[in-house]
Amino acid sequence: MAQDKAVFAKQKAQMQTGGGFIAALDQSGGSTPKALLQYGVEESEYSGEAEMYGEIHKMRTRIITAPDFTNAKVLGAILFERTMRAEIEGMPSAQYLWEKRGVVPFLKIDKGLAEKANGVQLMKPMPGLEELLTEAAQEFGIFGTKERSVIFEADAVGIKAVVEQQLEVGKMVVAAGMVPILEPEVDINAPAKAEAEEILKAELLAALDTLPEGDDVMIKLTIPNVPGLYDALADHPRCVRVVALSGGYTTDDACARLFKQPKMIASFSRALAEGLSKKQSDEDFNALLGSNIDKIYQASL
Repeated sequence: MAQDKAVFAKQKAQMQTGGGFIAALDQSGGSTPKALLQYGVEESEYSGEAEMYGEIHKMRTRIITAPDFTNAKVLGAILFERTMRAEIEGMPSAQYLWEKRGVVPFLKIDKGLAEKANGVQLMKPMPGLEELLTEAAQEFGIFGTKERSVIFEADAVGIKAVVEQQLEVGKMVVAAGMVPILEPEVDINAPAKAEAEEILKAELLAALDTLPEGDDVMIKLTIPNVPGLYDALADHPRCVRVVALSGGYTTDDACARLFKQPKMIASFSRALAEGLSKKQSDEDFNALLGSNIDKIYQASL
């Protein structure tokens, strides 16, 4: 499903003004066994990478095809590259999301984190990124991307490097015809979290100011300590939306914190799947997922 200009415009409008949140279904590599364990799948139940990814695709399919997983409350979904290449009910995953659920498809593009330096972890190199971006937009109809780095300390040099790298990758995504979600996560256990967030806000505002009209981005951030801290980012003409990651908070805690941020919507991963189990009946699974979706939706309004 190649990208269509009218569809892209409709998707962008949904992301800018829609009520709801973005589901993060992009666990990869090292985080997959943890996500499966949370879902009640022991490591002894699969052998090797192919079977592991097969199990996680079954989990994601069950979530995406659940009755409450529609654009009534879920605006978008971030996919892992393998999920983009896989099918749901005989359709490419991104096409199924948009055509059957009305949910805007995003793709996680980072390859994980580099070693810690200056209080941050930058993204690892991404060989073949241009080719992947072209394929995502032109062959799979992906609307946007997501790329994550992590900030552990209020180190101005490190935070500046994080934002510069995020922007550099984001410009490549824009050039490929998509909207990037820049994700400079501040670790929730950072000792100077509030100070790091102030530095990050200033760097992000300066970065947004350099973007020409039409080069629009989204930003995914840890829920800040100060209510409304990132409102200026949300109001910036180059920012489509500011979204929040749950960052290890429980669903209830993350939602309570998000209530205090009127211009952020959720983009939760672990909090969305909290309590879900492979062993649940479809009725129980759908009821619990529906409850999680509603909690996160209410916190995002």
